[in-house]
Amino acid sequence: MTGTTGTTGTPLRVALIGYGLAGSVFHAPLIATTEGLALDTIVTSNPERQEQARAEFGDGVSFAATPEELWARADELDLIVIASPNKTHVPLATAALKAGLPVVVDKPLAGTAAEARELAALAEERGLLLSVFQNRRWDNDFLTLRKLLDEGELGDVWRFESRFERWRPQPKGGWRESGDPAEIGGLLYDLGSHVVDQALVLFGPAASVYAETDVRRPGAQTDDDTFIAITHTNGVRSHLYVSATTAQLGPRFRVLGSAAGYVKHGLDPQEADLREGKRPDATAEWGVEPESLWGRVGSGESPLTGGGRPEPTLPGAYPAYYAAIAAALRDGAPNPVTAQEAAAALDVLEAARRSATQGTVVSL
Repeated sequence: MTGTTGTTGTPLRVALIGYGLAGSVFHAPLIATTEGLALDTIVTSNPERQEQARAEFGDGVSFAATPEELWARADELDLIVIASPNKTHVPLATAALKAGLPVVVDKPLAGTAAEARELAALAEERGLLLSVFQNRRWDNDFLTLRKLLDEGELGDVWRFESRFERWRPQPKGGWRESGDPAEIGGLLYDLGSHVVDQALVLFGPAASVYAETDVRRPGAQTDDDTFIAITHTNGVRSHLYVSATTAQLGPRFRVLGSAAGYVKHGLDPQEADLREGKRPDATAEWGVEPESLWGRVGSGESPLTGGGRPEPTLPGAYPAYYAAIAAALRDGAPNPVTAQEAAAALDVLEAARRSATQGTVVSL
């Protein structure tokens, strides 16, 4: 891939569009602590957010009020990161690529698989990196499950259950919970983007999709309780739950195979640590969870009554994403999450929406 102007030993200059939840909690801290990257510019016109960023990153970061200011400075930048509301992802990524700049886009890349593939084609035509921030591929539980699968610990996997559940009985409002389809809100495209991506990475392409989406909370405008069932082409069945209305949380993963199962409760600690202001470069044991939260591997008995053995959870590794981006730009290393992979996940999300609306199984 081309599109970088940094030279060896000089950090690549990164501009971040958006400083809300995604920009301030995930992208800015991870960019700023990745060797070979420098957070150069943040696009936000909000004075409070500017002050928040200045307090953390000092005078080394500058601010722009609009993305258009970045296109005018394209020769001074090496990477654009888009962490603005979902509906802006496609137009901003298009503009950045046309300005000759590599791009990272927060998930979901687009509202449709067709738009994602158009962006992928544009990036390929321009010879530019286009990557999607699917940080949950570097969750501690996901990395541990990949290790178990690689080692054949579970035998042939028959069923993969994945839950990203929360208890938020009162809607918070904002574009993520808007009923306007243009906003690309709702849990199907928010948390659903994560659980579908993980399922496809683990078990390959989807053959068919069935889904149920509900709006449970008074005053809610878009789906807040959603179930997605994927039958993969290899026969594995993935049952994926995303919800803001779960009063009792289920296991994050329950994976059932011909030899054993793996059950893991609790969420990876990295998001909570980032929200609290902890940083990967200042924490010796980044992404490490206590032994009490380790999952269990076994067969024939519930893990809650002592069945199976504890499986040490590998450390979570969100910093690995931006390290891979730096290597891709600098050395031509592989893109950690391609736009084509994002399009495949969007195929599933679109099929899930059709299935929930029509009450049918949708073949892909």
